[in-house]
Amino acid sequence: MISNQILQNTIDGLKGISRIDFCVLDTEGKTLASTFSDGKDYEENVLAFVESPAESQVIQGCQFFKIFDEMQLEYVLIVAGENEEIYMVGKIAAFQIQGLLVAYKERFDKDNFIKNLLLDNLLLVDIYNRAKKLHIDTEVRRVIFLIETNHEKDSVALENVRALLGNKSKDFVTAVDEKNLIVVKELSETDGLKELEKMAQNMLELLKNENEGDSFHIAYGTIVNDIKEVSKSYKEAKLALDVGKIFFDEKDIIAYSTLGIGRLIYQLPIPLCKMFIKEIFEGKSPDEFDEETLTTINKFFENSLNVSETSRQLYIHRNTLVYRLDKLQKSTGLDLRVFEDAITFKIALMVVKYMKYMESMEY
Repeated sequence: MISNQILQNTIDGLKGISRIDFCVLDTEGKTLASTFSDGKDYEENVLAFVESPAESQVIQGCQFFKIFDEMQLEYVLIVAGENEEIYMVGKIAAFQIQGLLVAYKERFDKDNFIKNLLLDNLLLVDIYNRAKKLHIDTEVRRVIFLIETNHEKDSVALENVRALLGNKSKDFVTAVDEKNLIVVKELSETDGLKELEKMAQNMLELLKNENEGDSFHIAYGTIVNDIKEVSKSYKEAKLALDVGKIFFDEKDIIAYSTLGIGRLIYQLPIPLCKMFIKEIFEGKSPDEFDEETLTTINKFFENSLNVSETSRQLYIHRNTLVYRLDKLQKSTGLDLRVFEDAITFKIALMVVKYMKYMESMEY
């Protein structure tokens, strides 16, 4: 079914060209879209026209047309006027709306197929059979972009995003829940990680420009070469979105391939995490350190355990940094200047962050 907004846009455009008024109604006489200004009630006339065998008819100075969808009456179109020219314009308008019905039905079928494909609801043989019927290539490179908005979307918002992002006929924009939009992007043979990052950045800029005040997060999976693997890229993008909120919350764009060890930590059970923290720090937690110590630790990791560069960026003497690291070693038993101890501490910080996030999600 075509949305009322699309119908309104269509007849507004037709009026702009022809200077003639149009009204589209359902089979019960309810107005769906109109350029009429008289506010007249056509319900009784529409019901009588629907029951008649005629496909077009002049009633009270207007042309009435029936619009079918595969032999099923879908709409009644009313055109103001009853001369030969009005009749011709009305036939053209009816043909235009008929074409929209066919196009939207085909897109609905494709949208339904893509949703079931993403959710793994199709058998392998069904995937290829339905893709063939819908004229969707099965052996091309694709990737999934998952877009999370900060508010629940409606059908109009989805149409707007489709208009923004689905500018290529072989790309698909769909949704499987209230807050996430999914872009199934077809790629060229030369597109790689650098191109994917640029595509995500372009999407983010487009969305922010068109939706001021709204926030967006974009995650994307890995490139797949066959249509049956599209659900794999979708699951990766979904995981990237979830993991990104914990370990990369300052980023608006996150790729599955950049999740690193965060991807593993996210799949650990909470009891195991608690046991790890207890064993390493003997009941203490690494996030209990004061702000100065935590800043020192994070900056030390950012600079790949380089004492000189870390002290320079913190604007402190090298000996002051060494003193802080010695003090940390005495309280935790871990020397961050030793690679293995640094890895243990880094993982512990991430585990604590993960635990806190999961606890906040329970409330």
